[in-house]
Amino acid sequence: MDVKLRGFSYYGVPEELEPAVTSPAVSSRDLPHPASDEIRLEDVLHALSDPMRLRIVRELSGARGELSCSHFDLPVTKSTTTHHFRVLRESGVIRQVYRGTAKMNGLRRDDLDELFPGLLAALLDAAARQAVRLAG
Repeated sequence: MDVKLRGFSYYGVPEELEPAVTSPAVSSRDLPHPASDEIRLEDVLHALSDPMRLRIVRELSGARGELSCSHFDLPVTKSTTTHHFRVLRESGVIRQVYRGTAKMNGLRRDDLDELFPGLLAALLDAAARQAVRLAG
């Protein structure tokens, strides 16, 4: 890919600049995710066994699209929140992508439903019932 950038020197005279990289590169902000055939049941169950992570998944399941990390108001430190998102991503429960400066999160519902039919729906239903039971 040949790209010429125009810049200005100290004296305001236009000069041709060569970009530091002339070919597409993988962004250092790409986050690793397991392929759908690498998602393991025990990893998913472990990820969903924590109340904060289950809360994140419940919110994502009710969203129409992706939600940013800052959308979630969890009663834990920022580093703990980051840890919870990482566990969910590395287990294959969510997909995280950068959109500008925001890290966006989406539930990998299709992958989970294909691998473990009914599991996600059953867990979300059980979590909703438990929330009602504990609130009342």
